[in-house]
Amino acid sequence: MIAISLQSGSNGNCIYVEAAGKRLLFDAGISCLLAEQRLAAFGKTIRDCDALIISHDHADHIRYAGVFQRKYGLPLYVTPFTLGAALLKYRLGPLGDVRHFRAGSVLHFGNLSVRTIPTMHDGADGAAFVVSSHSKRLGILTDLGYAFSRLEEVVSSLDAVFLESNYDPEMLERGPYPGFLKRRIMGPGGHLSNTEAAELLRRYGKRLKWACLAHLSETNNRPDLALRTHKMGKPDYTLYAASRYGATEILTV
Repeated sequence: MIAISLQSGSNGNCIYVEAAGKRLLFDAGISCLLAEQRLAAFGKTIRDCDALIISHDHADHIRYAGVFQRKYGLPLYVTPFTLGAALLKYRLGPLGDVRHFRAGSVLHFGNLSVRTIPTMHDGADGAAFVVSSHSKRLGILTDLGYAFSRLEEVVSSLDAVFLESNYDPEMLERGPYPGFLKRRIMGPGGHLSNTEAAELLRRYGKRLKWACLAHLSETNNRPDLALRTHKMGKPDYTLYAASRYGATEILTV
C-alpha cells in the first residue's frame, strides 16, 4: 500500500491511496490542476482512480468534488447529510455517479476495504477512514473534534496514519483569532492539538511504522513545533509532516 498527501490544511485537503490494484482519492479540497500536477510527479494520474471519498462538508474537503466527479468520471462516495449540507453552501454543479454511505459502514473495492468512522468534528456528518489491504491498515484521521474513546481501538490497529495535529495550545492562546474561534478549535467539535495527537499516538500507536502529522494550522502551528512535540514521546515509528503547499513523498505501508 502506498499513500501520498497532495495537500493538507484549512486551504485544502486531498490524499491518494493505492493498494491491491485499486486507487482512491480522499477529499477534494484542492483543484484538479494541482492534484494532477502533484500526482504526475510520481507517475500517477487521477484518471486511473477508482473512487473519490469525502470525509465531511467543509469547503477544504469538498469544494472541488463536483469538478473531480465530472472531469474524471469518478464515483463520488459521500454520506447523504454531508452532500446535502454541501449543496446548500457551495456550487458543486451537476453530479453524476453519487454513492451514499453511512458513517460507520465499510466500503469495498475489490480486495481493498475502507472502514468509515463517525467523527465528533462540527461538520454535518463527518467520517474518518481506515484503509485495509490484506494485513496492512492505514488510518486517515483528521477533523476529529476531540480524542474520543473509539480512537484508542482504531489507532491500536494501524500500521500507519495520517493524524491531525492542528494547533499548538500556546500559539492558539496568544494568537490573533477571536475568542469564539479559539473556543471552537479547542472544543469538542474542533481539532486535536499537537499535545493531544502526540499523547494518542504515544499510548496507542504501538504498531505504527510511520505517522504523518496532518491539517496543521498556518496561524497556530509550525511543522517543526508539531514534530518536536511528537518526538518528545520518543516514538519508534518515523514521523512526517504533511504540507499545506505541496505533496509528501510516497509513503509506503
